[in-house]
Amino acid sequence: MIAAALADWATGPLDPPAPVRRAALRHLLDGLGTALAGRRGGTVDPALRVARDLAGPPEATLLGGRDKIGAPAAALAVGALVHALDFDDTHAAGLVHATAVVLPAAFAVGEQVGATGRDVLHAAIVGYETVCRVAAAAPHGFHARGLHATMVAGVFSSALVTARLLRLDAARATDALGIAGSQAGGLLAFLHTGAATKQLHPGFASHAGILAARLAAAGAAGPANVFDGPHGVFDALAAGPVDPASIVADLGRRWETTRIGIKPYPACQLSHAAIDAARAARHQPGFPADQVDPAAIARIDVDVHPDSAPTVCGPGRDLTRPATPYAAKFSLPWSVAATLLDGDLTTATYHPQAIDRADVTALAARLHWRIVDTGGHAADAPGTVVVTLADGTTVRGAVPRSGGGPDTPLTDDELAAKFLGNAGPAGASVVDLLRRLDDLDTLDPIVAALAAAGD
Repeated sequence: MIAAALADWATGPLDPPAPVRRAALRHLLDGLGTALAGRRGGTVDPALRVARDLAGPPEATLLGGRDKIGAPAAALAVGALVHALDFDDTHAAGLVHATAVVLPAAFAVGEQVGATGRDVLHAAIVGYETVCRVAAAAPHGFHARGLHATMVAGVFSSALVTARLLRLDAARATDALGIAGSQAGGLLAFLHTGAATKQLHPGFASHAGILAARLAAAGAAGPANVFDGPHGVFDALAAGPVDPASIVADLGRRWETTRIGIKPYPACQLSHAAIDAARAARHQPGFPADQVDPAAIARIDVDVHPDSAPTVCGPGRDLTRPATPYAAKFSLPWSVAATLLDGDLTTATYHPQAIDRADVTALAARLHWRIVDTGGHAADAPGTVVVTLADGTTVRGAVPRSGGGPDTPLTDDELAAKFLGNAGPAGASVVDLLRRLDDLDTLDPIVAALAAAGD
């Protein structure tokens, strides 16, 4: 059974090579930054309030604050915080936001049990491998059924992160995976309304995974065929070809942790190649310099991967006049138009007052997209934007793939700058502490530094 093999690896001796450890540390740092930014943004305040109301014993801290509540409740809130601005990392093959489901469980349960930094790091790596592999076994298959792969795969990741930190044996960890499978889900219905449910999905997954591992530890049994079927997660929730055996193929030799990208823009990853291509077009000869007048642009043509189109160009939505900031993040026309006008996309671009900009709306209405199947994964596809100016001149921008991915990574300095932009100057000490996570006796220094940054 696949679950048993995965659980056996996840609970056994682990000595990840240096590039894997470094990648995991980078992603944890990025996730802590997006969590602090999410906390300041206030868009997931309901999740914080509910987590505090759930309370429980003082096991784990609501990161960025000082409240101590039960670990499942803390993970519920922190998962929502990491994903609040859609600025967190993405694994292209699985199209999942990995850190949003790994970090909440690793930090909440790690703090609960007084784990060392090395224990937390190893648990996080188990989580990264699990969420990426489970999702990549059905490429775009969960999305095709209207489900958010981050939540579907994230329940298994959080369950194994928790199982390792609780020191469960392989049999109990297998039960945890089986139990977690009954809580996999996450509807994509938000795409048509701009509602905030997607922001909650990682919190749901983290909360469910912790509960699954606790139930297994208490003696509850879960189906060991949760990945193999019949009636397993792929049978029930995935469309198209699936390869469950790939979940455990080359475990400990092939590391998906090193294949996760870090976002430079707080927008849906599936628009990033077009955004980068639009920025490239702005730097071509003939493009209007400095302040761009929307009237100077007559038409925009964008190539879109077939697996990206339903999410960022999908029917049934007003892509030129999004109803909410979150809806704007999932509109390729709006995001590309804003990029051409402003030269960049930041958290301020999607401020509630900013999405009513008449200049962006007018330009977005002139954008035309076409399906171009370049093969490969949608989140790692090339991007092409052709801008036709009012005088008939055409300007072309193209990129082989979006920036921030494993083949075009952010430098450590760029990552630190992104973190400080999200966390504020008071978060500088967190950067140093995270880099030394392997050597920390507990998470307490990081938790305290995050609280100071959140004050």
